[in-house]
Amino acid sequence: MNPLIGVVYHWLGGLASASFYIPYRGVKSWSWETYWLVGGFFSWIIAPMGLASLLVPDLWSVIAAAPSKVLWLAYFFGLMWGIGGLTFGLTMRYLGIALGMAVALGFCAAFGTLVPPMFEDGKFAELLAHASGRTILAGVAACLAGIGVSGMAGMSKERELSPEQKAATVKEFNFGKGMLVATFSGIMSSCFAFGLAAGKPIGELAKASLLTHGGSDLWQNLPVLVVVLWGGFTTNFIWCVILNLKNRSGAEYLNLRRTAVAEVSAAEGVMLSNAAEETSVRDSSAASHGGQAGPSTHTGPAPLLRNYFFSAIAGVTWYLQFFFYSMGETKMGKYGFSSWTLHMASIIIFSTLWGIMLKEWKGTSKRTHLLIGLGLAVLVGSTMIVGWGNYLGAQSAGH
Repeated sequence: MNPLIGVVYHWLGGLASASFYIPYRGVKSWSWETYWLVGGFFSWIIAPMGLASLLVPDLWSVIAAAPSKVLWLAYFFGLMWGIGGLTFGLTMRYLGIALGMAVALGFCAAFGTLVPPMFEDGKFAELLAHASGRTILAGVAACLAGIGVSGMAGMSKERELSPEQKAATVKEFNFGKGMLVATFSGIMSSCFAFGLAAGKPIGELAKASLLTHGGSDLWQNLPVLVVVLWGGFTTNFIWCVILNLKNRSGAEYLNLRRTAVAEVSAAEGVMLSNAAEETSVRDSSAASHGGQAGPSTHTGPAPLLRNYFFSAIAGVTWYLQFFFYSMGETKMGKYGFSSWTLHMASIIIFSTLWGIMLKEWKGTSKRTHLLIGLGLAVLVGSTMIVGWGNYLGAQSAGH
């Protein structure tokens, strides 16, 4: 148990989460639902099951031995998280990457960190009673403060940019509408943390199997991810297939025709398109969401091998966020639930940096830039405070 190493793992997870959309820049002539589902097979099925099978002995025996209620709850919260993910891209559409992620993940961080211990007998009281617990809560507060500063930067940006400048970076910038969607998305997305908490008995079974076979308990949470991500896959699979049927884009998987009419509608595709607009993840219609924009036409056969390759890389990169998360959580000690704050803060840090690199803040004042820098500094500090609180907890447990 080493909470400071755990913080590093969470930073790596945050970097993976903030960067996974980059490989999608190489995808050509595919509708959003096509490349999202292909990438999703790697994100939610192939990578989690493959790595868990390699690293956890008797993986399927471990999952089969878990109580049915535990499996169902982990799966159910995965379903709910999937709904949050499908609305997440709307925040990117209306707020942009930096501000959209900050607000949505802020709600996600607060609910995902504080709700689980409230449902454990005496856990929240224990937090308040010990210096380590109070330090962790201070870190959570610092994380929320950093998110608030990032929101202030977004409001400052809204006041400073002309309509033309806003459209050049985030074509449908709408602060009020974006905040409403971000709130819903953030709360629903926090269900992933609830799924991890519900799946703890699976992790304990995996830990016993690992130790029996001489393995490392570093991998004990990988089977939990398998079950939770089944739920997330179900939500996304149903939605993408509906879009494939509605938009007649299912033929794209095999290049069965040269022209595909695609009406982009699911949420995450908006994030990908906004992030990679200058490098054309796909044509300009990828910025639409929910079928609001008219259909676009892609002519010519898609480069299948290239598209499958980049979608697979994006999908595996997405999964790596929780691969590192699961490793980091094993290092956090009795306050492992605080991993959620570390994960969210890390994602916001790296997504803000990507927003800067993608010039979303170009044309804003020094005041806005200072707010961006202050928000980043506070978020980085929050991860260190949470890590220190877990370190204090580990020290007290050792005495």
